[in-house]
Amino acid sequence: MMAAAKLPHIFDRLPPLRGRAQADVVLAPTTWFRVGGAAEIVVRPADVDDLCAFLAALPSEIPVLPIGAASNLIVRDGGVHGVVIRLARGFNAIETDADGVTAGAAALDLTVAEHAATAGLSGLEFLSGIPGTIGGAVAMNAGAYGGDVAGCLEWADIVTRNGELLRIEAGKLGFAYRHAALPPGGIVARARFRARAGDRTAIAARMADIRAAREATQPVRARTGGSTFRNPPPAISSHKAWELIDSAGCRGLARGGAQVSEKHCNFLLNAGTATAADIEGLGEEVRRRVHATSGVTLEWEIKRIGIPGAKPEVLA
Repeated sequence: MMAAAKLPHIFDRLPPLRGRAQADVVLAPTTWFRVGGAAEIVVRPADVDDLCAFLAALPSEIPVLPIGAASNLIVRDGGVHGVVIRLARGFNAIETDADGVTAGAAALDLTVAEHAATAGLSGLEFLSGIPGTIGGAVAMNAGAYGGDVAGCLEWADIVTRNGELLRIEAGKLGFAYRHAALPPGGIVARARFRARAGDRTAIAARMADIRAAREATQPVRARTGGSTFRNPPPAISSHKAWELIDSAGCRGLARGGAQVSEKHCNFLLNAGTATAADIEGLGEEVRRRVHATSGVTLEWEIKRIGIPGAKPEVLA
């Protein structure tokens, strides 16, 4: 937990807000891993105007960190200093028209795919296979099952750290593999996706195939954080991350309450009693073993935030 003396000081410095602000909020129950410490402050703005006004007036030295569904995130055991922004109501509207979908950052990727399917719009089915929210999907150029955000995004409304609202065209976001070049401190508020008219039956069948593939190959009902490591560039290795992990003998490897999934070894699991240090330490051990056996240094895809509760130990 955060030091009690800090909380009133920072809380009292928060500017007016129509939404909600809370101090010392334990984040573990809101993350897919179910681990992690407390956020010093959690702010849930009422809408984009509220977010802009809040950030414009917030002292610049106070750190700000947006968190979405926390489906691809490790919150460290020591918690998160500063202000955590959680977007909810006011940021989850979804609108469809003849050639696209506009969605708030808090809308779930799956829900956006379902709205597109109901409207007979094709091209966004891949979103049904990505756990998380639209804000996170844009920020990391999320992709799966033959599609990614870079291939269908038209623009994104982004609120800067100083409270300015910018509409940025997709071509100016510097998309790369699992990366978008947002303005420093920028928070995605809304996004517009291109789609095309399609056959509803075919769209539904494609989404059913994606759901079946996920359930057959991934530990979707476990406490996990999705794909842990990025696939290395082809120039570095022709093998995917899971293949390198498997070849290094890490399938099923455990540390404390954390384990490498037996079903898909690019997934780390909280088997029930893991700490964030267990999960992150296990991930670092996987990286060490993969490098020792293949010479490839895996890069984390899962985002790790906050203050370590203890220095992760490395397995022997």
